[in-house]
Amino acid sequence: MKVIVKIIVIAAALWVSTRVVDGITIGGDTTAKEIGTLLAVALIFGVINALLKPIIKTIGCAFYVLTLGLFALVVNAGLLLLTSWIAEQLKLPFEVVGFWAAFWGALIIGVISWLLDLILGIDD
Repeated sequence: MKVIVKIIVIAAALWVSTRVVDGITIGGDTTAKEIGTLLAVALIFGVINALLKPIIKTIGCAFYVLTLGLFALVVNAGLLLLTSWIAEQLKLPFEVVGFWAAFWGALIIGVISWLLDLILGIDD
């Protein structure tokens, strides 16, 4: 149940980022298709974060220390770009254009996910 709620939280954060950041778009003829795409992209983003982020943190631990954790924003932007690429390969209408769109989108997704996790009491 917790995994489903977490996917919905990420989908909500992705939706906000599509509305706020130029360069992050989601397609869909209907609201239902848009919601389906958001949930699919949230699942992809969650799997990528679960699999790659610990590896990247381990390998790039010196960068995290040297930048006082700011390197995490660059990593999250890269993971969002990877999510966009995988969504494109799967023919999902989700696109992130450029590093800065990914950077701001990842920042928004991180903050909104954290807030919703805090409100809903979800522990990682």
